[in-house]
Amino acid sequence: MKILVTGATGFVGKNLIAELRNRKYDNIFEFDKETDPNLLDYYCKKADFVFHLAGVNRPKEQSEFMEGNFTFTSELLNTLKKYNNTCPVMISSSIQAELDNPYGKSKKAGEKLLLDYGEETDAKILVYRFANVFGKWCRPNYNSVVATFCHNIAHNLPIKVNDSSVIMSLVYIDDVVDELICALEGKENRVGDFCEVPIRYTVTLGEITDLIYSFKKSREDRTVPNMSDAFTKNLYSTYLSYLPEDKFNYELKMNIDQRGSFTEFLKTPDRGQVSVNVSKPGITKGNHWHHTKNEKFLVVSGKGVIRFKKVHTKKIIEYYVDCNKLEVVDIPAGYIHNIENLGNSDMVTIMWANECFDPERTDTYYSEVNSKEA
Repeated sequence: MKILVTGATGFVGKNLIAELRNRKYDNIFEFDKETDPNLLDYYCKKADFVFHLAGVNRPKEQSEFMEGNFTFTSELLNTLKKYNNTCPVMISSSIQAELDNPYGKSKKAGEKLLLDYGEETDAKILVYRFANVFGKWCRPNYNSVVATFCHNIAHNLPIKVNDSSVIMSLVYIDDVVDELICALEGKENRVGDFCEVPIRYTVTLGEITDLIYSFKKSREDRTVPNMSDAFTKNLYSTYLSYLPEDKFNYELKMNIDQRGSFTEFLKTPDRGQVSVNVSKPGITKGNHWHHTKNEKFLVVSGKGVIRFKKVHTKKIIEYYVDCNKLEVVDIPAGYIHNIENLGNSDMVTIMWANECFDPERTDTYYSEVNSKEA
């Protein structure tokens, strides 16, 4: 299948082409403003499907709206007609096509041109009025407030919010790409004369700003956002893609003593925290119990033994652990427990707790597993 993509180096174009190739669509004609214009004839003659994503969003002169969003569309359709190619054509429009501004008018004109072409030729037409699209590879300080805010906040640059109560309608780039490939395969989500991305988010500008700032702070307090919320998850992925290339890393606070170290890695609002525990050879750590807090231990380097004793009993339970056989050991509430390094090198244990550490309410009570007290 031969697929023509105009606007191939743009935000949506780059993401679409990358995923088309992931799905083994290899015969892709990429056309952009830097492409030899003579190639348009060949592409229009051979194409089995057209993704028309080229357009003008932020021109120097208002007249460029019509030139980029209407004139080139007309040229594209005339070239298809020249070769009697009635393959399906998808056009990237905007929700602003309903507005009375130069950009909206140019998008509306492009839509009408395509719809008329469909009536004239019986070609299948797919008009998508996209909401604000956000995601990786979008150009900041251009026409996307999400891209601009993610970039500026990640780079410690100021942002300007005139009205935080402004309501925005957004679609995520991966959802856009999924829908476009559905359209390619004849399974578009159609509503009347238009097609749409079924997953859309409605949020205020203030909510977006607060979330992005929280993402920045999360690297300092070791938290992870609530990934069960789809918009938060997608916005977080977007934010990370704008990190400066020399700032992908960040340090953690290691609590070091003669026994080894203990380092908090991740904290979540509802799924507890993950830490890394390093024990020197011969060292025993723990010897405490919890009323409600529970943990999971996973030794990933070295070998040792985890011992348990239920409070008010004498019976000791032992689990021998070794990095050569990865297994998780649950630490139930009400059991005194410790972990001893039996090897000749440092033992590294990944520890998960069902709640984040609260110094005001630690739920941790000292008691030795090996104590003979019942």
